[in-house]
Amino acid sequence: MAAKRKTQTEVSDLTRAQAKVELMRLALEIEQHNESYYNEDSPTVSDAAYDALRQRVETIEGRFPGLVTRESPSQKVGAAPSGRFAKVTHAVPMLSLGNAFSDEDVTDFIDRVRRFLKLPADEMPAVVAEPKIDGLSLSLRYEGGELVTGATRGDGFVGEDVTANVRTIADIPHKLKGRNVPEICEIRGEVYILGRDFIGFNKRAEKAGIQAAANPRNFAAGSLRQKDVSVTASRPLKFFAYTWGAMSAMPSKTQSGMLEWIGKAGFVTNPLTQRCESVDELLAFYRNIGTERANLGYDIDGVVYKIDRLDWQERLGFAGRAPRWAVAHKFAAEQATTVLEKIDIQVGRTGALTPVARLKPVTVGGVVVSNATLHNADEIERKDIREGDTVIVQRAGDVIPQVVAIVEDKRPKSAKPYKFPDTCPVCGSHVVSEEGEVVRRCTGAMICPAQATERLKHFVSRLAFDIDGLGDKQIQEFYEAGIVMSPVDIFTLEKRDARSSKKLADREGYGETSVRNLFASIDARRRIALHRLIFALGIRHVGEGNAKLLARHYATIDSFRESMIAAGKGHDSESPNEAWQDLDSIGGVGEVVAEAVVEFFAEKRNVKALDELLKEIEVLPAEQAKTDSPVAGRTVVFTGALTKFTRDEAKAGAERLGAKVAGSVSKKTDYVVAGEDAGSKLTKAKELGVAVLTEDEWLKLIG
Repeated sequence: MAAKRKTQTEVSDLTRAQAKVELMRLALEIEQHNESYYNEDSPTVSDAAYDALRQRVETIEGRFPGLVTRESPSQKVGAAPSGRFAKVTHAVPMLSLGNAFSDEDVTDFIDRVRRFLKLPADEMPAVVAEPKIDGLSLSLRYEGGELVTGATRGDGFVGEDVTANVRTIADIPHKLKGRNVPEICEIRGEVYILGRDFIGFNKRAEKAGIQAAANPRNFAAGSLRQKDVSVTASRPLKFFAYTWGAMSAMPSKTQSGMLEWIGKAGFVTNPLTQRCESVDELLAFYRNIGTERANLGYDIDGVVYKIDRLDWQERLGFAGRAPRWAVAHKFAAEQATTVLEKIDIQVGRTGALTPVARLKPVTVGGVVVSNATLHNADEIERKDIREGDTVIVQRAGDVIPQVVAIVEDKRPKSAKPYKFPDTCPVCGSHVVSEEGEVVRRCTGAMICPAQATERLKHFVSRLAFDIDGLGDKQIQEFYEAGIVMSPVDIFTLEKRDARSSKKLADREGYGETSVRNLFASIDARRRIALHRLIFALGIRHVGEGNAKLLARHYATIDSFRESMIAAGKGHDSESPNEAWQDLDSIGGVGEVVAEAVVEFFAEKRNVKALDELLKEIEVLPAEQAKTDSPVAGRTVVFTGALTKFTRDEAKAGAERLGAKVAGSVSKKTDYVVAGEDAGSKLTKAKELGVAVLTEDEWLKLIG
């Protein structure tokens, strides 16, 4: 949905009735944003826009204190636990901080502290200043020095139990160091990820064809809140400790002293933290951190100031959801408004189509931005982004510029809803979107220039054609020189080189011997096993295992090619044809793989590229098992609980004897071997008149 700029009534002009309605509306909107941010790890508005909503609530409540309720956003923190994890009640609530947005706000904070403590006008309370990490808040409880619980903030009072995940983070000690460790000790801080690790993950995600993370904070939060602990363990999460909760004894009497003790106990504390003794020092620290922000390597969104003396912190106490002894000095929102002149589509190495906004250049956070990601087709539709729109641009995590929203009242009358292409803008192949996936992909795997080099590298890889002397470096070099642009070019290379005036042997790094060896390696791979060829085609979801299953089922390249083309002509109808049913019934393949293979062959240019390749190579039939066994060439389905052998043993034995093992029963099934508690497959076999055997009868049949 497009963000609209509405003119708000000044708080001073609101009646009590208007204020009550406004607070109800704001509470609902903030609650929705909290749910997206804390539980779904997917913020729906910028930090600045969210802060503005909360500021308006506090301003209205300041004028109408009688309208403050327990359900007000000013009285709540975060969002209620999602229910995906067990709940943990915090012994000491994890409350939030008040915000300062200007130098004057910081001065006011110090003045309020001074007045509350009745300090002389010339006495400045010492303050600890530290970077405000943009991550996921975490509370760690230690008993007898041993880690017993790790919990998220949740709503400030009840969080989620993520103890198992927490134990995988290297920065979090399982046992505290030192002799005088309090019996009960709760250490709190922020889980985050370094910018370089975040970028690396997204690059790997792109190569693997999975959804990239939106920003480092979401990635860190989502990584910690995984039900599968191994996923969390695989992510390079880090942790800064900066405060505490319940403590049976206090190792120090000051904030700075406690941080020093926390570091000695085994935690990582932020080395930039500084003790300041004047407002000028605080503001200098803030400006210095702001200047160095891009070089820190991790995301921060401001600076936190805390009164150093703990006895003064105790006297100051809390006002609503925030302590009087601390404040967050937020950075100005790194946003700007500009015009989106055009939407281009970039095609990635795996065929993923990513929309990119071409912007009228604008400075955002000290950097000139002319391009911004639009993520995917669904995002464009959700925000109703159109060419010609005036848009709000934000640098997400100081890394990836993105379009946050449009300014609808500045939209040109000629602007039309954007139509995402259904063909690849690079090669013209048709585009598909798999069920449950927002990414749309080009199907021209073998002919799309945007995918070409990575596809070629895959084609010559170890499990595919495995051509010695033709590795990633050579593929990249040959492609850029226009020598090898498609798989067939590899096998025509020698002929073309013989006719060319520019010989391979004359290229830097080559000679007569190396070229002769390369040609010999290519010739050695002109005879290739069917499963290697299928794997080499680079069909999405078809790995080595599925390639072998397909090769074994169809036996020859001609059978495989014709069957896939035929399957593509009838799989979308209410009554899929036999070719599709046959493909879909192959045990271990599954519908996702079947769809991917059919889509590959539905692109005529893929078929043409394959046919050209087949003129240069010989594809060996799949290794056939016995052809004289009683079940050779027959299709068998195993169902129910087998007791004489495992399902894998049964399948392997049948395939060795030349049988085809299918995962579902059809009229092409010859035998159904039924174990105990056989269900729908047995019922269907009886309906179709398929021969049903017990395990003993099967063993007798195969001898």
